[in-house]
Amino acid sequence: MAVKRAVTSSSIANSFKMSVGQSSAAIPDTPTIGTATATSATTATVTYTAATLGATASSFTATSSPGSLTGTGSSPITVSGLTPSTNYTFTVTATNANGSSTSSASNQITTPNIPALTVNYLVVAGGGGGGGSQGGGGGAGGMRCTVTASGGSPGTVESALSLNTSTNYSVSIGGGGALGSLTTRGTSGVNSTFSTITSTGGGGGGSRDGNPPQDTGATGGSGGGGTYQNRPGGAGTNNQGFAGANGAPHSTVSGGGGGGAAAEGTQPVYTSIIGHGGAGRATSISGSSTHYAGGGGGGSETLPGGNGGIGGGGTGATVGTCGGTGGSTNTGGGGGGSYIAGASNCPGGAGGSGIVILRYPDYYTISNPGGGLTFSTSNVSSDKVTTITAGTGNVSWS
Repeated sequence: MAVKRAVTSSSIANSFKMSVGQSSAAIPDTPTIGTATATSATTATVTYTAATLGATASSFTATSSPGSLTGTGSSPITVSGLTPSTNYTFTVTATNANGSSTSSASNQITTPNIPALTVNYLVVAGGGGGGGSQGGGGGAGGMRCTVTASGGSPGTVESALSLNTSTNYSVSIGGGGALGSLTTRGTSGVNSTFSTITSTGGGGGGSRDGNPPQDTGATGGSGGGGTYQNRPGGAGTNNQGFAGANGAPHSTVSGGGGGGAAAEGTQPVYTSIIGHGGAGRATSISGSSTHYAGGGGGGSETLPGGNGGIGGGGTGATVGTCGGTGGSTNTGGGGGGSYIAGASNCPGGAGGSGIVILRYPDYYTISNPGGGLTFSTSNVSSDKVTTITAGTGNVSWS
């Protein structure tokens, strides 16, 4: 005779729990795949929606075919290590302590080609120091650029460099020149370099009591300003910067403005025109528009000192204020000319240091083999931007 078993409310509840997958033996139901998207030549993201019924999943896994490469996590899942220019399909599974669900339907992508290692650059040299006595403003460091116009005339946009991975490319950041003395003009800035690209240091400003050529502006990336009695400013370098201005053409003891990347310095004339530094030039290589390579203003015994050019140029000293201000760090700005006493008694007026900025596809990673450089890297759109602010060394990409 068959034994009958009573049905209780407890057994009905347990049966219901089994039916919705809440017992310890249940595995998750299959998730629904969403969109697979290639995010680079070697990575993709996969979206999914977890099942609303069934046992709770503790993790979700996306798997590629070919390669069986996987990624886990919440939606979207990132799968890395893919091969460029390859067709892939992806599925998603849900897992808990009892096992994994069946695989979802698949979704297909094609990874793009590896981008060429094309490097845009901004290379700005150190600015020249201002003249030491009623001195001319220092010329800005030479500016060369592939994103916007380079400095000087004709100011063309240069061509980006096509480089190779696992290869060292030299970089050096030029320092600014020192303020001149009573009898010696400001020191010219130091060149900055990247690979085959050299930007020339800005010319130093002339000093009033110097014997020729110490009373004239030095040539450079942009030229330094000359001192009074029409002493000539220095010439700039083609496609890097403009000339410095002559000093005042008479007994108004004032130095000319140093040249900038976008304009010549201004020659002081009587009381109506002051020896301002030439304007620097703006570039958006870093993702926002920034001016570099402004010329230094000329110093004066009788007029207000000249303003520094936009882009880091230092202001020239006004009568009674001694030294001019220095060019701004990492702009290549020229130093402002001094009032009268020279470097020992009138500090300031040194040129600003240079800078190198490199922009390249974000697929690549830059390094500094052997050290020696101060740099930082950020992401801008689909590129990386590396800003190098000091030192000498090598960079390499992988």
